Amino acid sequence: MLAAGSKIAYEKEKTISLLSLVVVMSSTATVYQLYWDFVKDWGLLQPNSKNPWLRNELILRCKFIYFLSMGLNFVLRLAWLQTVLHSTIGNLDYRVISFLLAALEVIRRGQWNFYRLENEHLNNAGKFRAVKTIPLPFHEVDQE
Repeated sequence: MLAAGSKIAYEKEKTISLLSLVVVMSSTATVYQLYWDFVKDWGLLQPNSKNPWLRNELILRCKFIYFLSMGLNFVLRLAWLQTVLHSTIGNLDYRVISFLLAALEVIRRGQWNFYRLENEHLNNAGKFRAVKTIPLPFHEVDQE
C-alpha cells in the first residue's frame, strides 16, 4: 500500500525525492513479496533441507525447475520498474506495454499458484490432513 501510495504521489508531482521514495518503497515491497513467495507460500529456500535451498519433499523430479521458477518469479516481480521508469520498447504504444505487463503478471500468478498448491498438498498429505472420507457423527443403518 505504501509503494502504491508513493507511486500515486510521484505521478502527481514528479520530483526526484518522490521518485526516490517510490524506488525505496517498491524495492522493499518486492523483497518482502519475494521472501513470502519463496519461503512461506512455496516452502522453498530451506538451507538444511535434503534438497539444498529447496525443501525436503518435491513433486517435480528436476530440481533445476524450482531454481528456474524462482529466477523467473524474481524477474516478473521486477515488472513494476517499467511503470516507474516509463521506458519505451521500440515503437510500442504505452497501452501495448501495459497489456504485455498484465500478461506477464498473469503468467507469474499462474506459476505462483502451481507452487503454492504443491506446497499445500505436500503439507496436508505429510501431516495427514488430507483424507478421502470424513467420518460422520452418527451410525449408518443398512436397509435390506
